[in-house]
Amino acid sequence: MLTIDAAILDAIVAHARRDHPDEACGIVAGPAGSDRPERHVPMENAARSMTFYEFDSKEQLRLWREMDDADEEPVVVYHSHTATEAYPSRTDVSFAGEPDAHYLLVSTRHPELTEIRSFRIVDGAVTEEPVQVVNAVVDPNAVQSYLFGQSPATVDYECQTGS
Repeated sequence: MLTIDAAILDAIVAHARRDHPDEACGIVAGPAGSDRPERHVPMENAARSMTFYEFDSKEQLRLWREMDDADEEPVVVYHSHTATEAYPSRTDVSFAGEPDAHYLLVSTRHPELTEIRSFRIVDGAVTEEPVQVVNAVVDPNAVQSYLFGQSPATVDYECQTGS
């Protein structure tokens, strides 16, 4: 299960909306071995494409070195789909090179609704996982504009303040 802070999720969605109609991409770094996404790092889509994303190789090298120096790793690798559902394409699966990462996809195809889904991608196998949003504003309408996964029953909405 991906457990992610509402502020980080909101920043990812804002990045995806800002870069639309091109795909947005980035990572959320966290302490190595922790599975805790803590530091949102939006990246440039070097492909500047509506159907494909590619990290800028210099930016990626700099970031991976920075994470290595800080004993961090990419806990979440995210990108957006601008015209299709939030599900990994064959290209996404073939380029998934972080077997321990959560692959978060955001669909911006609907201007009023944001579809968010998280996957594990290991050796070409795609497995959807639930998303738990923590530290959301205690407002019954706070997460209603997001559509998580195929089945709302697989999502744990934890609307609480503080840690």
